[in-house]
Amino acid sequence: MSSLDTLAAKLAEDTIKAQKELGDDRLFMEVSGVLGASSQSLEEAYLTEVRVRMSEEKGRNFLINKVKAARAAAAKTDPQK
Repeated sequence: MSSLDTLAAKLAEDTIKAQKELGDDRLFMEVSGVLGASSQSLEEAYLTEVRVRMSEEKGRNFLINKVKAARAAAAKTDPQK
């Protein structure tokens, strides 16, 4: 992994944590603006890292909820489970 990728990944991770703490789901765009003013390469790598992480989280939450719903439905039809 290049230093660019490493820096982008770490900053994306930290930004997502800060977004959750601050309740600001668009903070990553502000950070992106700051990066873009000095390094378009880092900005692009950062945005990719943020989007991948946010997308994975949405996909994971969808999967968890889908499994929970299926288990709940199965429990209603077969109370012994």
